[in-house]
Amino acid sequence: MNLLFVCSRNQWRSPTAEEIFKNNQEHQAKSAGTEPSARIKITEKLINWADIIFVMEKKHKERIKQRFATVVDEKELIVLDIPDEYQFMDEELVDLIKLSVSPYL
Repeated sequence: MNLLFVCSRNQWRSPTAEEIFKNNQEHQAKSAGTEPSARIKITEKLINWADIIFVMEKKHKERIKQRFATVVDEKELIVLDIPDEYQFMDEELVDLIKLSVSPYL
C-alpha cells in the first residue's frame, strides 16, 4: 500500500511520518507539502501514486481538493489533526502519527 503524508512545508510532520513508515514491508511511504515553499511539493503524480493520503490538518485536505479536484476524487483523504508544533522526529509527534494512522492500515 502506498501512503502519502502531507503537511504545509514538508519540513517536520510529513517527513517524520514518511520516516516512520518508509521501511515497512507492507507499505511504501512518501511525503509532500501544500505550500509553494515546501521542500517537496504535492503533485498530481504523487496523488496518483498514493493509495491513501494522510493530511496533518483540514486546511491541507481543502487545498488538495481545490488544486487537484479531478485527480483526488477517488482517493481516500484522512485528516490526522496534528498541529504544526513539533520538530522532525519529535517523540510526541512520532507517537501521535503512529496512533492516528494505525486504524487505517
